[in-house]
Amino acid sequence: MNRFPSAALFDLDGVLIDSETIYTEIWSRIERAHPTGIDNFALKIKGSTLQRILDKYFPEPDIRADVVRMLNDDEQSMPFPIYNGVIDFLKSLRNAEVPTAIVTSSNEMKMSRLYEMHPGFPDLFDTIITADAITKSKPDPECYLTAAARLGVNVADAVVFEDSFNGLMAGRAAGAHLVALSTTNTAESLAKYADAVIPSFIGLTARSLQELLLR
Repeated sequence: MNRFPSAALFDLDGVLIDSETIYTEIWSRIERAHPTGIDNFALKIKGSTLQRILDKYFPEPDIRADVVRMLNDDEQSMPFPIYNGVIDFLKSLRNAEVPTAIVTSSNEMKMSRLYEMHPGFPDLFDTIITADAITKSKPDPECYLTAAARLGVNVADAVVFEDSFNGLMAGRAAGAHLVALSTTNTAESLAKYADAVIPSFIGLTARSLQELLLR
């Protein structure tokens, strides 16, 4: 390896922005309005694209339209706060010349609202992969393989940052190193899916990331 990591690939919700608790509430409310019969529905769909959720759980056109309406109404008022430590860590990676990417199941409409709230945020990344750029949802590795290809790096030397089980499985299937954020699930439940588990990015740097994964 000339440089480790070759890239840092970040999921969005529950990793960079503090939104997963809100999404759990939103999807729980949607599921109550249109029952699926799936236990812990809001947790099981984390990491999935909206298209996959609609196709799999809400195929009826009228219900599908109402689900989209409910989701859009809630997202319009979501604050999308960036987690403490994220900006400093991204700047550390930039200083170390480690390319970065957002790899999210979110669509462009949601991302546009995020950019409006945080105008300089997308400038901290070399590429951004959204649901509109892929055909297969997590846990399929397509999104992370696409990000690595766009950056021109070896995915086997890249690090994926995820909070969901579907996302971690996608990163593993892609062949990347995995760091789990215990923002959505417990550290204990994440440990078997990741190479390392951290509570937040506070205090993390490009150098300490190397030490965390290579020790």
